[in-house]
Amino acid sequence: MVTVEEELGRAVQQAFTRPVPKSAGARMRYLVRHHQHSTQQVAELLGISRRTVERYVKNQIKHPRPQLATRLENEIRTRWQPQVRARARRQAASTDGIMIDVQARFGDAQATGTDEDQLLQLTAEALGETYFRDNGRRAHGLEVELTDVLDLQFRL
Repeated sequence: MVTVEEELGRAVQQAFTRPVPKSAGARMRYLVRHHQHSTQQVAELLGISRRTVERYVKNQIKHPRPQLATRLENEIRTRWQPQVRARARRQAASTDGIMIDVQARFGDAQATGTDEDQLLQLTAEALGETYFRDNGRRAHGLEVELTDVLDLQFRL
């Protein structure tokens, strides 16, 4: 299942001006620089030994195991080009907005003959409660309105 956070992350990644490092060594070197040259912090972050981090940095190890490759990919993508990310978010929040396309399924409500406007209202309430108000933990009073429900994708 796709989450809002993942999709927002993908949308922001479209604003990147440079490609994310591809090799394991380059990714590891980036993380070490990002953590003030602390191989120990990177090791703790990735769940590996400090010595293993050092070996990747020196290109003594080139191909990480699948689990480590996934963790490394995720950590790089969440930290890559922070200023570009911030600029894209500011621009989306202040001028462009964020477009959300949603595809939804209706079981009981549709079966009982609920009309299109009521289905859209139910979807908006569900999205508002689940994703934006986080079941009452934030964004109190936020109202969500949907028009033209199609698919779930985010674009900045």
